[in-house]
Amino acid sequence: MGQMITIAMSDSFGLGAYTTSPTGGESKGVVVVIQEIFGVNAHIREVADGYAAKGYTVIAPALFDRIDSDIQLGYTEADMGTGIGLAFEKLQMPQTLADLQSVVDYAVELGPVGVVGYCFGGLLTYLSACNIKGVTAASSYYGGGIAGMLDQTPQCPLIMHFGELDAHIPMSDVEKIQAAHPDLPVNVYAADHGFNCDHRASYDEAAAELALSRTLAHFEEHF
Repeated sequence: MGQMITIAMSDSFGLGAYTTSPTGGESKGVVVVIQEIFGVNAHIREVADGYAAKGYTVIAPALFDRIDSDIQLGYTEADMGTGIGLAFEKLQMPQTLADLQSVVDYAVELGPVGVVGYCFGGLLTYLSACNIKGVTAASSYYGGGIAGMLDQTPQCPLIMHFGELDAHIPMSDVEKIQAAHPDLPVNVYAADHGFNCDHRASYDEAAAELALSRTLAHFEEHF
C-alpha cells in the first residue's frame, strides 16, 4: 500500500521513511507516525496504512537510519533490550529532534501536520509538540520519560494516552504530567503499555479503538 522514500535532513543525510496516501479523495492533511523502539517495522507500517485509510497522507520516518539502515525489530525480550539500547543510548536526542523538524518541514508542504507516536515515539511526540515548528496537533501514546521533562511546554494542541496497568510508566508519573499541564487532555485506559499494538500480548482492542477515535477527532478539530 505504501512505499519507502528518502527525505533529506538539514545536514543532507538521507533518512528513510515509509509513506502512504489515501486511495481516492483529497487528503485531509499529513500524519507523521513516530516509531516505537522497534523501528519502522510491520506494525508501524500497518498503523500508517490505517491513518491513510482514514484519509491522511502518512509519513513514518525511520529514525534508526542514523545508526544503521532498515532496522526492524520484533517484540521479544531480546528485541526490547536491543531497541532500548538503540533509542536511548545510540541515538542522540538533539539530532533526532532536528531530523523530526526536517520531516515536518517536508510534510508541511503537503498540508497541515499532525504527529502521533507510540512508546519511544510517544516521548518524541511530546517533545515535538514542545519544540518542532509546523506541528498543528499531536497525540502521544504511553511515552516513557515525559514526567522528567515537564519543564517543557507544548506549543500546539496535544492529547496523551496512558495505560493504568503500565509497569513502565507508573500512575504517579501520569499524575505529575496532569499536575504540570492541568489543561492538557490526559486519557487513562484500563490497559497495559503497548495497548495499541496488536502484535503484542498487551494489545487491548477497546482501548486502542477509543484512543484512535480520540486522536482522529483531535486531528479533525485542529486541521
